[in-house]
Amino acid sequence: MRMFDIIAKKRDGGVLSREELEFAVMGFVNGQVPDYQMSALLMAIYLKGMTEKETAQLTDVMAHSGDMVDLSSISGIKADKHSTGGVGDKTTLVIAPIVAACGVKIAKMSGRGLGHTGGTVDKMEAVPGTQTAVDRERFFAQVNEIGISVIGQSGNLAPADKKMYALRDVTATIGCVPLIASSIMSKKLAAGSDCILLDVKTGNGAFMKTLDDSIELAKAMVSIGQHNGRKVAALITDMDTPLGHNIGNSLEVIESVEVLKGHGPADLTEVCYQLAANMLYLAGKGTLEGCRRMAEEAVASGAAYEKLKQMFAAQGGDVSVLDDPDKFQKAKFSRPLLAGESGYLVRMNTEMVGNASVGLGAGRITKEDVIDFAAGIVLHKKTGDKVEKGECLATLYADHEEKFDAAEEMFRAALTFGPAPEPVPALVMARVTEEGVERF
Repeated sequence: MRMFDIIAKKRDGGVLSREELEFAVMGFVNGQVPDYQMSALLMAIYLKGMTEKETAQLTDVMAHSGDMVDLSSISGIKADKHSTGGVGDKTTLVIAPIVAACGVKIAKMSGRGLGHTGGTVDKMEAVPGTQTAVDRERFFAQVNEIGISVIGQSGNLAPADKKMYALRDVTATIGCVPLIASSIMSKKLAAGSDCILLDVKTGNGAFMKTLDDSIELAKAMVSIGQHNGRKVAALITDMDTPLGHNIGNSLEVIESVEVLKGHGPADLTEVCYQLAANMLYLAGKGTLEGCRRMAEEAVASGAAYEKLKQMFAAQGGDVSVLDDPDKFQKAKFSRPLLAGESGYLVRMNTEMVGNASVGLGAGRITKEDVIDFAAGIVLHKKTGDKVEKGECLATLYADHEEKFDAAEEMFRAALTFGPAPEPVPALVMARVTEEGVERF
């Protein structure tokens, strides 16, 4: 078998066999296939596409390029969730404890934030003392004992994806559905859960900007799960507006606790209940309607919030800050942004809002950047709201005053005002399963 022939076959629109995919991917990982040949194959895939079976096999090969986490020592059904990334997207901190409180095991590996999107691990580390680098044995023991653990991704989980993504990033082959789907799902397959719920964001703050593109990606990922013996479903959720009011690590933990205590923002609460219900449904806990009621009861009874505290305590976190948000480290400076005109806030460029938060110190532009946990933005007005001149649109938080001017300029540029309200997208636009696509 030669890499030259594999590249030529795909260039001419052929379907690659599992053996050919394994030869290419594993050869690239172990250094026998050079960058320039893998780049050529990635471009051929970008231009010619892949069949569902081909994509599923590529994903499985990528998953097997490193550690395959065996969760069989954890009793019961294990559920996982993946978000394609957004602004204010703190749903894992809400739905993981809800689902665990309902008796489904959560053994989840999450990532850090990069660019305008946040990362669950960074948010968790905003709680003083929290350990997210946990060895496998302790990880399993914690899930068996309390039903939940969320940790950072293993260094050797799907290494093929890491190497291939770095190449895609510099060869203009990022925006290809089979390559995006295999990148996401290779890590999910390697992480070992029985069922996986995908939260595919759509809109100006998401990677996929249109509903149709988001559905196409969701269908590809659900198909990969089906071909590889996992139960997978996807919800398409709105990211034309940040989720909730708080953007930034400590701020988002505080808002997650508010949802679990039953008084969080309506949009964040609704999305979390729908995600939790679908995770419970995949895990065989009943009908979707019954699973929704189960999730609501876990919050109303206080069981879900208690589960969140158990998780943080087990991982060394100071849970007193969850009970009393005033104990979180505060930003040294704040700046209120007042409306310069009256009208309706008809649009927000969510990616720009996320980047304004990054500029304040709440995120990273490069992987080496250090995050300021207290930095961020609290939104007082969102898309669809009526605004009077002089009202506060948002409050910026940072440890360095010199960061405010650029962040304010970017934030204000992200807002569009009009004389009348315009339709606001639905929070959840579609559900994709093995049975097909249900649009709402």
